[in-house]
Amino acid sequence: MSVLSVPPVTHRPAPGIHSATGAVYEERLLEEYQRTRDPRLRDELIERHLPLARRLAGRYGYSDEPFDDLLQVACVGLIKAIDRFEPGRGAKLSSFAVPTILGELKRHFRDKTWALHVPRGLQDLSLKLTRENERLAKTLGRSPTVAELSEATGLSAEEVLEGQSAGSAYGASSLDEPVEAGEEDSAPLIEMIGHDDDQLALVEDRLEMVAAWRELPPVQREVLRLRFIEDLTQREIGDRIGYSQMHVSRLLRQALATLAEA
Repeated sequence: MSVLSVPPVTHRPAPGIHSATGAVYEERLLEEYQRTRDPRLRDELIERHLPLARRLAGRYGYSDEPFDDLLQVACVGLIKAIDRFEPGRGAKLSSFAVPTILGELKRHFRDKTWALHVPRGLQDLSLKLTRENERLAKTLGRSPTVAELSEATGLSAEEVLEGQSAGSAYGASSLDEPVEAGEEDSAPLIEMIGHDDDQLALVEDRLEMVAAWRELPPVQREVLRLRFIEDLTQREIGDRIGYSQMHVSRLLRQALATLAEA
């Protein structure tokens, strides 16, 4: 993104405008622009208010956004303010332009800079905490705690933690990025996260066992249930279903062999 280039003003306003100075000159310039919509007049108005756009863009210098990009966005807001401004309402263009420029900058951060979509409320909360964190860090000489941020912002500890968590969605790291910057032999991030989940193999085993369980005779399913769910002994199972302990033992062996094979 390149910074807006403001061409030199070769057009001269209507006679009489240059006889005024300062605020009066600007007011007459705005009145003529509203009447004619001459782009050269707008260029001159932009040039006169570029310091304002630059100062407002500088408020977000704490972010990782390039300043040229922020200035570009601020200039877009300035142009919108000039186009919407209505002279004669008693307000100055600079006063009218400030909220418009700031709104454009905030919209840029909300819609263009976050790696993941985060609700606007959480974005504003994260930005507020970022600014307050930097202010407290300079005062305390260290990173502030959650309790200190909570007291300084009037937020609950849960809101502070939620805002900090949302802030992690602002940027994304490449999986090929080395874990330790500047180290040639540092392993990439992808090799340091994730691992083989042993439980995945059990999923297939369980599915096979479910199918095998359904194929077992009802008496074998009942013996398995009594043994491994109700934790009865073989003798107690025999008493419950009317079989001898030896018969119960044989049923268990047959059922377990079938499941093991599956």
